[in-house]
Amino acid sequence: MKYTAQIEKAARHFLPTDFSVTDWPSLEPYFKELLERPLESKQALEQWLKDLSELEAAVNEDGCWRQIRMTCDTENKTLEEAFNFYCLEILPPTQPYTDALNKKLIESPFVQALDPNQYGPYLRNIRKNIELFREENIPLQAEASVLQQQYGQITGAMSIEYNGNEYTLQQAGQFLENPDRTVRETVYHKIQQRRLQDREALNDLFNKLMNLRIQQAKNAGFASYTEYRFRELGRFDYTPADCFSFHDAVKQHVLPLVNLIHRQKKEALQVDRLRPWDMDAEPAGTPPLRPFTNGKDLLHKTISCFSNMNPFFADCLRTMEGMGHLDLESRKGKAPGGYNCPLPESGAPFIFMNAAGQMHDVTTMVHEGGHAIHSFLAHPLPLTGFKEYPMEIAEVASMAMELFSMDHWHTFFDDAKSLQRAKQHQLERVITLFPWIAIIDAFQHWIYSHPNHTTEERTVAWLQILEEFKDDVTDYSGLETFRANAWQRQLHLFEVPFYYIEYGIAQLGAIGLWMQYKQHPETAIENYCKALQLGATKTLPELYKAAGLEFDFSPEKIKVLMDFVKRELDACASLA
Repeated sequence: MKYTAQIEKAARHFLPTDFSVTDWPSLEPYFKELLERPLESKQALEQWLKDLSELEAAVNEDGCWRQIRMTCDTENKTLEEAFNFYCLEILPPTQPYTDALNKKLIESPFVQALDPNQYGPYLRNIRKNIELFREENIPLQAEASVLQQQYGQITGAMSIEYNGNEYTLQQAGQFLENPDRTVRETVYHKIQQRRLQDREALNDLFNKLMNLRIQQAKNAGFASYTEYRFRELGRFDYTPADCFSFHDAVKQHVLPLVNLIHRQKKEALQVDRLRPWDMDAEPAGTPPLRPFTNGKDLLHKTISCFSNMNPFFADCLRTMEGMGHLDLESRKGKAPGGYNCPLPESGAPFIFMNAAGQMHDVTTMVHEGGHAIHSFLAHPLPLTGFKEYPMEIAEVASMAMELFSMDHWHTFFDDAKSLQRAKQHQLERVITLFPWIAIIDAFQHWIYSHPNHTTEERTVAWLQILEEFKDDVTDYSGLETFRANAWQRQLHLFEVPFYYIEYGIAQLGAIGLWMQYKQHPETAIENYCKALQLGATKTLPELYKAAGLEFDFSPEKIKVLMDFVKRELDACASLA
């Protein structure tokens, strides 16, 4: 099937073409009209849904742009105030209307006539939202939205000084690849010490967020925030027990491979003790991989890489470049991390990241590029709600792109040896990421099953979980204070609670697609696109099936996939 990246902003039929979201009084009449409109036929209901979708897209995209602009410049108070105004003055009054509109939909006699093959998951999600809505949670959610952004402001201001120059923590990461071990150790300590300076501020921020979340769950009648959040995230197809099984499988089938990778690293570096600042280093005489020079170079090399896989993939990035929907380079005052932000009206999403010239920046770029392709493929769906796909398939889109793209990374590297090193680095990362995913997920389960814990108890629990998933090779002695604080670098804990297990589930799906790709590249890419263009119109198992995958993250399945990655890693290492 042929796909196109020629995208147009969704045409408006309900809202005025020049309408922009400025305040609640100008927005409310459109919600009122939808609430009061009679629905006297299936056709009237379907038109009502289209008009509601148009309104949702306009409000959603306005909030997205406010957040994008703020994360691009956390030091700009005007941008911060604009985002806070949206969270406190625009979004909260929409929520009672949204609940009333949801009920109007579900109570319509014509809802039964809607095609369940298209509307089934959407209506299930609407019923879930009705179940969870509580008026008293509106101010709590607004307060949490504002507080969550403080994490980016605090961490975005972090920098270190080295050799007379100032570096963001992302930029400083390049020194951890330096062949001089003294340089690596010095910069590692500077980074960790800088993080410690804001330890108390981040603990206080997290405590406020945690208490707001727990109160929301209580207000909605749930015994725990875990139960509430699983429901809110639409986790209809797996349970906390499945997550615990995943943790055990990581210990059983992944940690032995991590130990092997780290033993090989220790031998290659010829060090008596493998320390945290050795993880990104290469043996003496081997220069660090430098796959690009700046953000523009990274983008154009990625476009070339994507073009070799499928011209449509490259066209998506070209479209975004033409629209100015990219901010790729690290700088002071920019929020940390990376994301792809879907824009439901514009269609073409926005990619944000903090590139500093390292190999993992390539991985981030192709990862977010996979998300962007998902946004393009789902945009033609008729309702905004159809495009709000589960995160467990969204991360398959991004992680599969990391693996698909490896065979085309010659666009980043001039010589075969560097290319093989890059592939080996990626496959090692696929394996070593699993324990961290399990650690963050296990920590979140502990936090919200112990709602009255102290900061000190939280630290003890964190260290215990770290120890459970610790490899047998890396020496952390003398670094206990840094280790105790390590959870604070994970923005998901602050900004999107319980969102992390998705990476583990999706990585397994991505490996499954990569297995297909190794055998039949064109079939794998077609399966990939076919599943992603379905958006949220199918259940999670159905979306995986459309991609030629099973929705299965059992220990048995994990073992099969890890064995495959290990074989590929061995083959890659033998050529490097």
